[in-house]
Amino acid sequence: MTLINRTKISISGRVQGVGCRPFIYRLATEFALSGSVCNDSVGVTIEVQGEQSKIDKFIEFLTDGTKSPALMEIVSCTVGQMEPLNSEEKFQIAPSEETGAPLSQVSPDIATCKQCQGELNDTGDFRYRYPFINCTNCGPRYSIVKTIPYDRCNTTMDEFEMCQLCGEQYAEVHDRRFHAQPVACGACGPGVWLADSKGETIKQGTDDTVAEAASLLSAGKIVAIKGIGGFHLTADATNEDAVKLLRKRKHRDHKPFAMMTGSIEKISEFAEINDESKKLLQSPQAPVVLLDRKTGTAIAPSVAEGTSTFGFMLAYAPLHHLLFGRDGIDVLVMTSANISDEPLICDNEKALEKLSAIAGAFVMHDRDVYRQVDDSVVRVIDGNCAFLRRARGFVPAPVIRKTDSKKHIFAAGADLKNTFCFVKNNQYILSEHIGDLENGDVYRHYTKSVEHLKGLFEIEPEVVACDLHPGYLSTQFAKSLKAEKIIEVQHHWAHIASVLAEYDISEPVIGLAVDGTGLGTDGAIWGCECFIASLKKFKRVGHLEYYPLPGGDKASKEPIRVILGLLYGLFGKEMIEENMALLKTIEPNTTKTNLIVQQLEKGLNVVNSSSAGRLFDAVSALAGMGTCNHFEAQLPMALEAITRKDIKDAYKIEIKQDSNGTSLLDIRSMVVEIIDDVTNGTEPAVISTKFHNGVGNGLFALAEAARKTSGISVVALSGGVFCNRYLSEYLIRLLKKRDFKVLFKTKIPANDGGISLGQAAIAAEIYGNE
Repeated sequence: MTLINRTKISISGRVQGVGCRPFIYRLATEFALSGSVCNDSVGVTIEVQGEQSKIDKFIEFLTDGTKSPALMEIVSCTVGQMEPLNSEEKFQIAPSEETGAPLSQVSPDIATCKQCQGELNDTGDFRYRYPFINCTNCGPRYSIVKTIPYDRCNTTMDEFEMCQLCGEQYAEVHDRRFHAQPVACGACGPGVWLADSKGETIKQGTDDTVAEAASLLSAGKIVAIKGIGGFHLTADATNEDAVKLLRKRKHRDHKPFAMMTGSIEKISEFAEINDESKKLLQSPQAPVVLLDRKTGTAIAPSVAEGTSTFGFMLAYAPLHHLLFGRDGIDVLVMTSANISDEPLICDNEKALEKLSAIAGAFVMHDRDVYRQVDDSVVRVIDGNCAFLRRARGFVPAPVIRKTDSKKHIFAAGADLKNTFCFVKNNQYILSEHIGDLENGDVYRHYTKSVEHLKGLFEIEPEVVACDLHPGYLSTQFAKSLKAEKIIEVQHHWAHIASVLAEYDISEPVIGLAVDGTGLGTDGAIWGCECFIASLKKFKRVGHLEYYPLPGGDKASKEPIRVILGLLYGLFGKEMIEENMALLKTIEPNTTKTNLIVQQLEKGLNVVNSSSAGRLFDAVSALAGMGTCNHFEAQLPMALEAITRKDIKDAYKIEIKQDSNGTSLLDIRSMVVEIIDDVTNGTEPAVISTKFHNGVGNGLFALAEAARKTSGISVVALSGGVFCNRYLSEYLIRLLKKRDFKVLFKTKIPANDGGISLGQAAIAAEIYGNE
């Protein structure tokens, strides 16, 4: 007689809404096992009964990942024995369990898969040209889920009752749509229509709506299109008048626009695509990928002035695919539907209210977006994905830590490029990109978002982490929460801690944190720092030598303030007087210049700074890139755009020690050399490259000095300056050549979008085991 055993298997990770249960059902059936599988608040629970050899084989196939659905990812798997059931004969998918504290990963929104694209264009399929086609491998997830478990009743698809055909596929175990929660068709699901700026319906039905929208875009009109995570404002990217009009109406005069096409081949007409960028473009996440632009293309100049890159993404929603299937629609500007830096709009009525002065027509649909999500933005640095913005396609997939935290933790993040983060058990749950909190609408969106994710995962923070800066809105919000403990985390320590969290290590490393601004423990504004850091503590062992920065936040927009601060602080007032002719090319108003000098002399609203970001602003202005940052890092982006790989020379940066043994980067020689080159008419590209090389050499020298005193050879890089591909790759090459192990983030932004993860990791390390 064959011995029958019963085993309980609990898995967590990305296991809901990705075809996990149908896969397990088929696997259990293949091995002739009885039992059940169901979603619960932690993940998926499986009970299998049969011969032990078949159970062992089942577990092996379940966990090795080679045959599981593409989006499924098991993070943990626990196995336990149970008493066999005598009457059980079949394997079944059981109803979801809704008890317990939610911990299961909510899946991100995923681009339309190849099979669905095929059916979309198949005249014999009953979802032919249906703009909401999806399956267990693709479609909306995070943007429509209200709570977990991830079942239809907990999403915005709850109001659409499945027709017989959809219901049969949903119930058929061997069907690709088995338990695909957003499944629908033209007979039972959401629909699309075209409205004018007053909300009056122009066209109804998919074909007429798409045809008219395409006609308007081809005629140079601006159309708002509701997608997966919200609305886009769209225009023909080859029509300069249309792009200029969009900039004017959106109040976005300078920041580059993202673009969308229907194929890799079309993108290749405008930009260079390597293997890694192609992989990212075609990935299920479908982010915007920054690509080196080709010259002489048909793209309108106003799409992305002052950069050497274009931001492209492929069509990722069925509606996009239908639109790009129309004649004359080749490449479109696809920018977030908002005014300036306000939150992305996802509601139909609000879109009409806010966007009617921008768009002449609106492609609407009635599948509600419960959670608005911007497009993610990445670029390739050192052969790997590097995030500039982490949102659609990636959020809310957690970062996993080795050990569980006994405390629920909330980390408030930074005020710029804000994200926030929760810690629950072994997961860092990082929010999508929120934005800049100084905007009132963004701040309100931030506070609502915190409450939403708290509710979604049933988190009640016992520990709260925030920035050291008392003036940050995120800090003030954090302190308003009722928590047992609050920890203030220095900005650049959080930068390095975010790297440690991504790599899940807690041992001390050399940390190079390089960005625009962050309050230091001494009251100065830090921004070019070398630490010996772990998740428990840090020591500042090096930095850019302080220079006076006049005007506070104004200095981030007006590089003349930084230039005057550098000249006055490093050389004295005489250096300013000697170079007034050069300074007038940047700030013609000598009265303003003299007032700033007086400000420096009297020390009024002047702070000591080691900011590398402001140094980049100053050099960009000296090199002729412009006189004002209309958006963050505008001038440094233009400076990076003109670097040349064939230039090996570098401006000199000296390293010295202060009385405490701290390494200081002395940039006096560099500043003098730059001024001489500018005065002598040296080509801006040469100045830019020599500056980048010099900064890279200086950062390398800080790492070398730190290794000599600490014996550590692992270097973590973070901070917004490391979104600069040229500098990052230059420094990484130097470090690797000297046998440093380099930790460079590939899952989380190097900019302030990663700050909350670092804050959360520090809080979890210090208080998570109490």
